[in-house]
Amino acid sequence: MRCSVCGSKLRPLTTDLPFKVSEMTIVILKGLPVLQCDNCSEYLLEDLVMSRVEDILQRADTAAELEIIRYAA
Repeated sequence: MRCSVCGSKLRPLTTDLPFKVSEMTIVILKGLPVLQCDNCSEYLLEDLVMSRVEDILQRADTAAELEIIRYAA
C-alpha cells in the first residue's frame, strides 16, 4: 500500500495514539496497529481497525479528562 500524501511505501507498526472524544476528554489507545509511511511518517488505520477504534471511543468515559485503553484486536 502507498501513502496518500507522498506516495511512499507504508509499513505495519504498533503505536499509541491520542483521540479527542469531547471538549474535555482525550483517550489514548495503546498498542494500536497502524500503517506508517517510511518517508513522511503519515499514518493510516485500516478499515477493520478504525471500526474497532470507533466502538472503543463510543464506550469511553467522557467524565474523565484522560483515559488510557489498551487496543485488543
